Amino acid sequence: MSEFTHAPADEFVGWQKAIKKYTQPNARRGTWQVINSFGGLLVSWIVMYLALRYIGVWASLIMAIPTSGFIMRIFVIQHDCGHASFYKSKKANDRIGGICGIFTMTPYKPWRRSHAIHHANHADLDDRGVGDIWTLTVEEFVNAPLYMKIGYRIFRNPIFLFGIAPTLQFLVLQRTFWGMTAERNRDNFISIMATNLGMAALWIIPALLIGWWDTFILWFPVWWIAASVGTWLFYVQHQFEDTYWEHNTDWDYTLAAMHGSSYYELPIIMQWFTGNIGFHHIHHLSPRIPNYNLQACHQENEIFQRVVKLTIFTSFETMFLSLWDEGSRKLVSFREAWQLQAQTQP
Repeated sequence: MSEFTHAPADEFVGWQKAIKKYTQPNARRGTWQVINSFGGLLVSWIVMYLALRYIGVWASLIMAIPTSGFIMRIFVIQHDCGHASFYKSKKANDRIGGICGIFTMTPYKPWRRSHAIHHANHADLDDRGVGDIWTLTVEEFVNAPLYMKIGYRIFRNPIFLFGIAPTLQFLVLQRTFWGMTAERNRDNFISIMATNLGMAALWIIPALLIGWWDTFILWFPVWWIAASVGTWLFYVQHQFEDTYWEHNTDWDYTLAAMHGSSYYELPIIMQWFTGNIGFHHIHHLSPRIPNYNLQACHQENEIFQRVVKLTIFTSFETMFLSLWDEGSRKLVSFREAWQLQAQTQP
């Protein structure tokens, strides 16, 4: 186990003032991000198709990796639009966010609502379950009925969590209210149906032009990689050993952001494709900061650097951390949980 010690809340006094200037959207930067993200996606698809036609399926599948990066980048744009931070105009945010949702397989309006709940309740042990990764405490798991233990072990298995679950969530569940936590109202229903129709068009139109098999090769691997890597990013930004969980009465907004979210230091090309989402602690402090301002906010203010930093290498150590131990205040593996239980038994 690591020896990281959380800084107290008073160590971050003044963050509201420091963060203020970064919350201003920039229409020029936002529009350029839309252009290079959607434009890059189109060019990548063309290259994938040419590789499929003139080289082989293997070459097209290799190209699916950078192509999926553009889908993730588009998701970050949708994410910012949902926080009303990408543009100053609410109408512009909602329109661009809705279009992004077609490409990310994520209905914009219901997702916006469930994600807002995630921000409001993040790291609160008494308000889990909406917009977050299913997490049990050691005590809850030990006392859970057998069927729940089995289900939780399956869910927390990396093959399921990062391979199977994203496919089910993005391709199947989010096509209906079943995959959404938002209120079942007219606006959300229209958002889901419009996203489904848009996705159908993205399959049917190319299929009529180049064939169903070629369309499948161009679409499914890209979507699957983007969904799986996106799930990993969301997981690792909150599910690490020295994360923060607290009961409602002791929960602190600042600590939930600075200690319950990591700084994921990525290589520059991956940082670009993921829209600076690695500066997640700052994003949780102020969701009104657009992604293109996050890096400057982190680098120009020492106060925001007092946080857990993960690299690609160290982030893989989080893969098997599955239970929150309230005694040690750390996320632990199933093996560590049983060892802790054995130590406490007479």
